[in-house]
Amino acid sequence: MKFTVARDALGEAVAFISRALPSRPVLPALSGMLVEASDGDLTLSCFDYEVSARVRVDADVNAAGSALVPGRLLAEITRSLPAAAAEFASDGEVVNLRCGQAEFGLVCLPMAEYPALPESPEPVGAVDAGVLAGAVGQVAAAASRDDTLPMLTAICLDISGDVMTLAATDRYRMAARESPFTPAEPGIRAQALVPARTMVEVARTFPAAGPVTVAFEADKDATGARGGDDDRPRPAEGLVSFESGDRRLTARLIAGEFIRYKNRFGTDFACRAELPAAPVIEAVRRAALVAERAGPVRLSFRPDHVVIEAHAEGRARAAESVAAEFTGDQPVIAFNPVFLLDGLTAAAAGYGAGADADAADPGGGGEAAGAGAPGRVRLEFNTQAKPALITWTADEERDGVPAFRYLLVPLRVPERT
Repeated sequence: MKFTVARDALGEAVAFISRALPSRPVLPALSGMLVEASDGDLTLSCFDYEVSARVRVDADVNAAGSALVPGRLLAEITRSLPAAAAEFASDGEVVNLRCGQAEFGLVCLPMAEYPALPESPEPVGAVDAGVLAGAVGQVAAAASRDDTLPMLTAICLDISGDVMTLAATDRYRMAARESPFTPAEPGIRAQALVPARTMVEVARTFPAAGPVTVAFEADKDATGARGGDDDRPRPAEGLVSFESGDRRLTARLIAGEFIRYKNRFGTDFACRAELPAAPVIEAVRRAALVAERAGPVRLSFRPDHVVIEAHAEGRARAAESVAAEFTGDQPVIAFNPVFLLDGLTAAAAGYGAGADADAADPGGGGEAAGAGAPGRVRLEFNTQAKPALITWTADEERDGVPAFRYLLVPLRVPERT
């Protein structure tokens, strides 16, 4: 095997593959990155029986061949290469890399222990890469990180014709985002539970423009099989694949039934507040500095403003007034500050400031790019015992339903005197 490849192209390809490498491989060979060279084509890939990644780049190939090299070591090396073309040449069990005056020798891992890369399932359709990244950024934070309930660590892809809904929940909040979708078959109904971390990687590492092909084995005969008014398809099993340009990422789907999330979003609320996005996000963030661990941030509404406050008993207090429009007879409600920030920033992300794939980080604590977005968020609720709904006031609606919805369980706090 002998080939030459541009340093920047190599660096981007290796970085993409290295993010899918297992942190604790069950076999040493699974820590490897498979390098395959053919006529004018270099393919890098990895697979650990759960997640696989593959990327193709242009290369000047003098001798075709393949080798399994230590993946993370190659990633470290490519990050430090000088500004010159990278030359690879295999010599027995060693792959030599030369870039400018720098030279490295990588001892190959045994190919016999490495599994064959899985084939992609049949496509169910495609979605714009920027739209997908924005949707993931809005819902991923609501996915659970508790592996005792695996289905809650997923983002549910719910496809209905030309609409794909991404939904996630950890039982304390729930987020759903509808996005335009180009189905492989008209009127298709399909559902898959994709690990949230996989969706985040797709949002972060795929190109920001162009279509992303989504593929999994949809159960085409299952629609309406549950009986009654439940027309959900059965969740797919096996693998899901995302492919865009020269990049492909596959992962094993999570088994189980996702909750009937559409029924959880209420439409009848007695209280409604419209809040300027940037000021209220910053005010909640400042109040959260004072709130004790898992302590609430309290919102007290008046017709023309809201007071956002938090207390650390015997140590500190924060209070800030923000202009707001409020109607209703229950003017006080409190939330977990991190969950509230996640909902507010997710509602703002992609509308005023544009979607940012880096914001697609479960547990990001409300640091999404949408925090600086102009415009207004809407908070609707009934009492402190029932979930509240956060939406964007100027959001597009389909059949009266906003494209993005975030449901949040309030915290009960005693009245202060």
